[in-house]
Amino acid sequence: MTITSTTSLRPRSAGATGVSSAFGTFGELLQGVLPEDDGDFLVTLPVARWTMARFQETPGSDRLTVWPPHKSKALRLTEMIMADVAEPVGGLLTIDSTLPEGKGLASSSADLVATARAVGNALGVPMPPRRIESYLARIEPTDGVLYPAIVAFHHRSVRLRATLGSLPSMAVVSIDEGGAVDTVDFNRIPKPFTAADKREYAGLLAELTGAVAAQDLAAVGRITTRSAQMNQILRHKRSLPSMIEICEAVGGLGVVVGHSGTTLGILLDSADPACAGRLTAAAQACERLAGNVTVFHTLSFG
Repeated sequence: MTITSTTSLRPRSAGATGVSSAFGTFGELLQGVLPEDDGDFLVTLPVARWTMARFQETPGSDRLTVWPPHKSKALRLTEMIMADVAEPVGGLLTIDSTLPEGKGLASSSADLVATARAVGNALGVPMPPRRIESYLARIEPTDGVLYPAIVAFHHRSVRLRATLGSLPSMAVVSIDEGGAVDTVDFNRIPKPFTAADKREYAGLLAELTGAVAAQDLAAVGRITTRSAQMNQILRHKRSLPSMIEICEAVGGLGVVVGHSGTTLGILLDSADPACAGRLTAAAQACERLAGNVTVFHTLSFG
C-alpha cells in the first residue's frame, strides 16, 4: 500500500507533543500455518502491560532521536512517517515499556503501534489501523496489538484476518526459560508443518472462534495447550510437559506460550471462587520448576 503525503487535520503549534500507548500480549492463544496462501497466523491474548510512547517536537530542527537508543525500529518508523507528511519535523521519541523484550510478549509490536499513534497525535495526522499496518509491514512481522480485541492476525504480511471478540479476565501464572528471541530471525525459520498440521490449525482456529464467541474458557485453554504442543517442533520449550502437569494439578484452564518467545503460562479463570488458591499453588510449583514467576492479567474489552 502506498502512503501519500498527508496534511495535518488541525493547526500544529511549535514544540507539539504527542503521547499514546499500546498493550502487549502473553504469547498467543493459537499460532501456526493455515492451508492457504499467506497462511501464517496468530490469535492474540492481550494483557494488562503497556508501552507508552511520547514524541516531543524540537522547533527549528529536523533531527530525530529516540530514547532508549536501542529502540531503532521505533526511530525508523518515525522517519517513515515524517517522509510521508507535508511538514516533517525533528524531535525526540521516548519509549517507556513494562513489556520485557524478546520473550514473546509483543514488546516490539507495542513499541511500534504506540510510536505511530504518538507521532500522529503530535502532527495532527490520523493513524487508523490500516495505515499503521502498512508501515509495520515494511519493518517486521507484527502482532495485532493495534486492535482492542482478541484478533486473528496474519503477522508476516501484517493484516487483520478476523476480530474474534473478548473473553472474561484470566490470570496467567508464567515462567521464563531465559534468553531472548528476535522476531525477524524467528520468522525466517522454515515452518516444518505438514498438510495435516495445517488442516488441524484450521480446525483449531474455527474452534477458538466459536469458544471466544461462547465465552468458553475451558475450550480456550484446551486449544492453547494444543497450540503449545504443536509449536514444539518449531521452538521447543523444555518446561512445557511440566507446565501441563502443574496446570492439571491445580485445575487450570490450559497452558499458553510465547510461540516465538521464551515464556510459558498457566491460564486461570479470574472469576472462579477458587482462583486465589489455584494461583498460589501454581505459583509455588512454577517457582520450584523454573525459579521465577510472574503473574499477568488478560484484558477484557467492552
